Amino acid sequence: MLEVYIDGASAGNPGPSGIGIFIKGEGHLLKISEYIGETNNHVAEFTALLRGLEEAKKLGTTFVSVRSDSKIVVASVEKAYVKNEQYKPYLEQVIQLMKQFDLFFIKWIPDNENKAADALAREAILKGAK
Repeated sequence: MLEVYIDGASAGNPGPSGIGIFIKGEGHLLKISEYIGETNNHVAEFTALLRGLEEAKKLGTTFVSVRSDSKIVVASVEKAYVKNEQYKPYLEQVIQLMKQFDLFFIKWIPDNENKAADALAREAILKGAK
């Protein structure tokens, strides 16, 4: 099983934003830090989830456990519903990707358990600001 830790960060709301993804398990250790332009924190969080699932798929796994400190992302995925229309396209893409795994879990974790992904997301903002 792959453990996929995700985080999105924005310097402002909206503002320069980045995503951080830390994947471990099945012999893999992958760190992704990407600048995604100007957006808000929730879009950054959903984008991190999408990118994390895409990477997990590339690694050929069938079992994925996602960990996120974003309550809105975790709740939206668990309920397959998002109130804000702006996030609906992201959720729809996530649901399509989820179906490609035999087992998919998503769990909310506190910030202090998501430090690797958080650092990668913040690093991405700094890279993008240059």
